[in-house]
Amino acid sequence: MNIRFLFCFLLLVTGFCLAKAQTVANEVLSQDSIVLTDSTGCKYLVPVSVLSHKVEQPKEIQPIKKTKFHRPQRIDREIMEAVFIPKGQWLAGGTVSYSEHNEENLNFLVLKDVDGLGYSFNVSPYVGYFFRDNMAAGIRFAYNRKHLDLRNFELNLGEDFNIDLENLYYLEHKYEVSGFLRTYMPIGRSKIFGLFNEVRLTYGYAQGKNSTGAGTEYDGTYERSHNLQVGIAPGMAAFVTNWSAVEVSIGVMGYSFKWQDQKSNQIENGKRNTCSGNFKINLFSINIGMTFYL
Repeated sequence: MNIRFLFCFLLLVTGFCLAKAQTVANEVLSQDSIVLTDSTGCKYLVPVSVLSHKVEQPKEIQPIKKTKFHRPQRIDREIMEAVFIPKGQWLAGGTVSYSEHNEENLNFLVLKDVDGLGYSFNVSPYVGYFFRDNMAAGIRFAYNRKHLDLRNFELNLGEDFNIDLENLYYLEHKYEVSGFLRTYMPIGRSKIFGLFNEVRLTYGYAQGKNSTGAGTEYDGTYERSHNLQVGIAPGMAAFVTNWSAVEVSIGVMGYSFKWQDQKSNQIENGKRNTCSGNFKINLFSINIGMTFYL
């Protein structure tokens, strides 16, 4: 009895499924359909409504925006707001210095019987152009000559240590060329007084000779040298007219490299290489010059 009931139930379920499948197939066949063939040769009946159905395209993935690192806002101190020298002007000027000394039978502390004379001469013209307000670039030339003729010199440090020199002679010529960048800063709102700083790159070439003694005891050395210097020269400008100013500047502070070649008595050769850094303000190296603004 149970087996017959189970068998009858399975037949009913199978019949119901077949009827439902037939109904779906009839609905599909009742629609407008086309036959499609795949690459293997199998044919498929596909309703036109299926083919005309628009498939929604996936939305474009938006790139993740990178967040910028926000730096602290810079404080504008309005130091360069005032125009001291406007753009488009030319500057031209130069510095000249000369010093001379003459000693006769001079005695000072451990120095005895000093007899000699010497001088130092320096001239440095320059020209520049203001490519921005308060900022100029230009070129500078310099010539320096040093001369010393020491006929007698005695250093007395006691009975056991004495230095006595006679007929000491020294002469040097030095030529330099520099490229510079100069920036000005007015003092307050003044149109007359202002500060400036000059950055320089300098190349120099020098020739010199020194000798001691006389006659058969004469000893002489000839020297050539090259030097390269990178430094700064701060100063102050004061306008005396609308187009001219007096400038006071301090000696160049920075790094210096020097190469020297020597030949003594036309026989012996010597070399010397030096490098140094100097960022001290030397009040004895103050330069005074005149600059014209055109």
